[in-house]
Amino acid sequence: MRIRYKPWARKELEESKFYIDNPEEYKGKWRELFNNDNPIFLELGCGKGGFISQLAVYNPDINYIAIDLVDAMLGLAKRKIEEQYKMAKRETDNIYITRYDIERINNILSKEDNIQRIYINFCNPWPRGKHRKKRLTHTRQLEKYKEFLAEGAKIYFKTDDDGLFNDSINYFKETGFNVEKVTYDLQNETDFWENIETEHEQMFKEQGIKIKALIASI
Repeated sequence: MRIRYKPWARKELEESKFYIDNPEEYKGKWRELFNNDNPIFLELGCGKGGFISQLAVYNPDINYIAIDLVDAMLGLAKRKIEEQYKMAKRETDNIYITRYDIERINNILSKEDNIQRIYINFCNPWPRGKHRKKRLTHTRQLEKYKEFLAEGAKIYFKTDDDGLFNDSINYFKETGFNVEKVTYDLQNETDFWENIETEHEQMFKEQGIKIKALIASI
């Protein structure tokens, strides 16, 4: 998603207590940052933060890391997180957001971080053949995630794009993941998972586009 430059975003992020500007320094040490032994879940490409802000505030016994590459996005996510926690009358004590290139994610996470879940919501489908390696579910990326995921960890993935979804099922299988659940119509699926709708998801649903989703474990 393209987004306009937000001149305030960088300053607000730098002043935020839950923004990490130097994530490489925390590789293998994220648990120390959270200062507890709660599970750590990760969202790749958090966008404006509509998903992670709700998820984190509803689950105080889980720690969350949300990553995006664009300051403007993270600035909006920071504000959304603050809004949700204020409404819940809670401190932002179980979430950190950071700006980083997900293609280099192994520079900021390792096995010592023991990540137990990844969420990937409506990532760029990169439909052209030469660009497909950029997909967040491509085999190249999945192999990187395996380097820091805990045993039995799960990846929750949803998209509106049929080609990306069908290819991703194969990517997961090729890299040794167990595809536990698959749906081509998440809205009409009962008990698939406790779904939190993203801004994209609401838009696609209004357009009559069915949402595809899967859960894969390692």
